[in-house]
Amino acid sequence: MTSSSIDGFVDRLAAVATGPGCTNFFDHALPANAQRRRNLGIYLQEMLDRRPKVLLVGEAPGFRGMRITGVPFTNRTMFDGPANSFGLFGPGKGYVLPPEAAGIASEPTATVMWQVLAELEFLPVLWSACPWHTHVPGRPLSNRTPTAAEAALGTPFWQALTELFPIETVVAVGNVAHLSLQRGGLDVPKIRHPAHGGRSGFKRGLEELLSAGVRQ
Repeated sequence: MTSSSIDGFVDRLAAVATGPGCTNFFDHALPANAQRRRNLGIYLQEMLDRRPKVLLVGEAPGFRGMRITGVPFTNRTMFDGPANSFGLFGPGKGYVLPPEAAGIASEPTATVMWQVLAELEFLPVLWSACPWHTHVPGRPLSNRTPTAAEAALGTPFWQALTELFPIETVVAVGNVAHLSLQRGGLDVPKIRHPAHGGRSGFKRGLEELLSAGVRQ
């Protein structure tokens, strides 16, 4: 994966037309989205430098998380604070929060995700089955489970990540991702999603995969 392939990936992501209950927060039509595209590009480049072999695919961005930052499983606190134990998201990397981040509370699932990854010293590429924000139509500050059709729109993007990175193992985080990956032709392991009290189950699932020989 090169800088030009990262740029191409982000541009393709931004070009997808989504429905009224699905916001493409990378869309070129809105100036504020440019910062999210830059944030995602920085993340992908930083991950490329680390050459991860595992791709974790979640459900869809939440309105307090990737919808604001442009980066999977992150929130405003991660961009404001010091770099995490992997050296990601700290000051000086170029990550910037768009103006609408003001007043939006931090996505809790993102915090749990990175706490567990730090505890296991395990750094996969993170992504979503549907990489756009699915919400109740007319209520942008809500989250909604993506439909099969919305997840299918996202299939080419997780497929692209398996080619852009040296991915050896794809893992579904939750049922929505598992179904989406199955429909995309992959029979992959499924672990508990960390949201809604799923922290211990999520960590246990990752521990079992790592003990079974999944290479980082």
